Amino acid sequence: MAAEPAPDRQAIRYLLLYALAVAGGAIAYVPFLTILLPVMVTAMVGDRDVTWLSYATFIGAIAASLANIGFGWLSDRTGMRRPWIVAGLILSSAMLILFGKVDSIGWLIGLLFLWQIGLNMMLSPLSAWAGDNVPDAQKGLLGGMLAFAPAAGAVSATLVTIPGLAGPEGRLWLVAAIVVACVLPALVVGRPRPFPELMQENPPEPGARETPHLTPRLKIVRMWLARLLIQISEAALFAFLYFWFRSVDPSMTDARVAQIFSIILLVSVPLALVIGHLADRYRRPFLPLVGMAIIAAFGLVLMALSGSLASAIAGYVVFGVSASIFLSLHTGQTLRVLPRPKNRGRDLGFFNLTNTSPSLVMPWLTLGLVPTFGFAGLFFALAGCAAIAAILLVTLTRQS
Repeated sequence: MAAEPAPDRQAIRYLLLYALAVAGGAIAYVPFLTILLPVMVTAMVGDRDVTWLSYATFIGAIAASLANIGFGWLSDRTGMRRPWIVAGLILSSAMLILFGKVDSIGWLIGLLFLWQIGLNMMLSPLSAWAGDNVPDAQKGLLGGMLAFAPAAGAVSATLVTIPGLAGPEGRLWLVAAIVVACVLPALVVGRPRPFPELMQENPPEPGARETPHLTPRLKIVRMWLARLLIQISEAALFAFLYFWFRSVDPSMTDARVAQIFSIILLVSVPLALVIGHLADRYRRPFLPLVGMAIIAAFGLVLMALSGSLASAIAGYVVFGVSASIFLSLHTGQTLRVLPRPKNRGRDLGFFNLTNTSPSLVMPWLTLGLVPTFGFAGLFFALAGCAAIAAILLVTLTRQS
């Protein structure tokens, strides 16, 4: 007979199935937005692909931002998460397959807008579902498990593009099938143990080492700004990393950059699990976030000062691993600071803006700094962003 979970713990079985579902959510958009969509746009418009892809991703980001807030709010008002997740899974999968039938850029952008709405119909209630079922004592572990999602998205992008595995339409079917296989188990057999206290307004947390003078609103603002600053740093590097590596060493190839990404993902997942577990065990939920933000700033400084490809790669690995761990653990601890369960889905939708808005800030930041100060100037500025994130969060934790 399986051992029963401790009274203040959610079953590990549910946590694992939930993490798998979140990984499915990442698989739903990572292969499509990073590879399949650009290929479709290029096939339709040729050498105007960069311009049209920019239009498409901008419109898609707007749809995703609004839909994430809207469906989070609707799942709050109805008091149900699973029906919205199921509906979003069906709609987003169906529309993903329909991309294989589109033959004009106008229809492609229109369908992308609708697909983002369906996708966030699934993702927003899925995020809030963890807040309904995972107690504070396990939010660090939850965050560590969520580090698997970006890795799953990257691996799926590699899988569906294996030469000869599937054609253009077959790749869409393959992605949809993988997503369904990942998300459905949590919905069908997850059976989370209920925690009524998680649905109370701002429940107390016995033994938590937090500063008593910070209001819930101020905690939320600090968490939101800290995540935004780290996301801006990560978005800037994601977009321009290859160009920077080439400026350091012209022999750098895209394949080697992909290998570096893989190393970061492989290292981040186990470290996030261990650090998240320790944060729960010692009841220091925000301390790892402060530490990872500081290490991320250090990595960016190393990148700014690097004079060789080896030192450049080392600096980026330090930044990439720490930022990845920060973002996954931050997702789990965000659920801790939201004081009103009846608005949990909506509020998480506003936190999701930290994922979409950096794409609007990053190009202007880069264009304003790189031509004058070079990449070193950009990295020092981003290091400042990471340092500010650490300062914002250090006040949420009281040293014993």
